Amino acid sequence: MIILGGIGVVVVALVLLGRFYPGSGADQLDWRPARSPEVEFELELRDVQQMIDAQNVRRRARGEAELTETQIHERIEADRFAASARRDAYVAESDLEEMLAATNTRRRRRGLPDLTVAQLEDEIARRGLGSG
Repeated sequence: MIILGGIGVVVVALVLLGRFYPGSGADQLDWRPARSPEVEFELELRDVQQMIDAQNVRRRARGEAELTETQIHERIEADRFAASARRDAYVAESDLEEMLAATNTRRRRRGLPDLTVAQLEDEIARRGLGSG
């Protein structure tokens, strides 16, 4: 009991010391971040400008027009839009394949022949179940 009580007193003393001692562990170690968020933001802007400049040097060497930051942002948006369209097409195709598999499973149980993708698409369009 004496040993456990002694350990308990030490633990409580350390917790109270950490809780009520002014400052933080970083203050005690005199630790500061290497860079402030403002410096990081400035460095990021400088990096972007350096990349644009380097790309424009190569474009000038090939005889192409230089790019501005606005044009790069427009390209990024176009790429995101294209990626989104590809993802939507893939999801729609996957959904159609899953629907075809489920439909054909039910048709086989009833003794009916399997449908093809084109037949299923026609049936969906005929019933007005399509989303587009």
